[in-house]
Amino acid sequence: MPLGLDTALHVAAEHWPPAVVAAMAAATTDVDCLSDGRSPLWLAVHSRRHDNARVLAAAGADPWQPMMAGWSPGRLCLAGPEPDLFGAAPAGVELSPAEREFVASAGELSERLRVDYYDGTGLLSVARIDAIEAIRRLDATPMTEDELLAYYDIDVDEDAEPGDEHDWDWLAEVRDPLLVGVTDTPGGCVITQPWGYQPQTPLIGRLLSAGTVAYGLYANPKSGNQGSIYRDGETIGWDLHPGGAPRSTDTSLMVLLSYLYPLQAPAYACAFVGLRPVDARCVTGPADHWVLLPDRDYWARETALT
Repeated sequence: MPLGLDTALHVAAEHWPPAVVAAMAAATTDVDCLSDGRSPLWLAVHSRRHDNARVLAAAGADPWQPMMAGWSPGRLCLAGPEPDLFGAAPAGVELSPAEREFVASAGELSERLRVDYYDGTGLLSVARIDAIEAIRRLDATPMTEDELLAYYDIDVDEDAEPGDEHDWDWLAEVRDPLLVGVTDTPGGCVITQPWGYQPQTPLIGRLLSAGTVAYGLYANPKSGNQGSIYRDGETIGWDLHPGGAPRSTDTSLMVLLSYLYPLQAPAYACAFVGLRPVDARCVTGPADHWVLLPDRDYWARETALT
């Protein structure tokens, strides 16, 4: 079967009632047929259709069949709300300590980074460096609010009381690709641009990932979430789909995060590098620092980092 061409049973496992799935499973010659590396039972577990998972298991589907970077349907269940769905797990398939940590933190991180709308936002989550170090690596110029207002010749409410904060929404009107926000978070920092893709461009990812790891995200309004991975100054992943369905070529961590953070790309990006933001401000703003980037070719992938 060609990759990505789901059978009717794959579709039913995710979307249709248990009675329909039961009838289809009884009629098929291979209840464990694979499409893009996963079985109908795997899809039922991944989409949290445990009602359909029970039906498929009763029809003979194997919950412990290896697939998807080592995540069998049963092993994936160990990371979810019903770890005992298929009974006791065979020896050797238990979650690793690191995997258990990802699972334990997922609920809280999902809630803290729940953002209703972030189309058009670009961000880069970076492990183990703070905002000041990120600004230094980018050779960026920090700007106060007053400096930005003057730089862009923006008028604000002159009747505001002393101490009132201005409405930072005016920054979105500027839409300057060289203006980005930088915010400290537990575990590292986040570079963000609520109106554009700049933070996840290759040069920024390479500069900031030197000696560490970074995950880039652009919520493209036209084509959906696009992800990228940078490690030790190199691009190691491109055209990824954070928060979406995993692919058979994904790593074990990517498969796990796709299960823990469905349709939550910002949380996925932060979890991937181990960030634990206390709220969604690192995504939605206002940032800790607004900085102007120097005019460079930010799409450069192979040039020397200077």
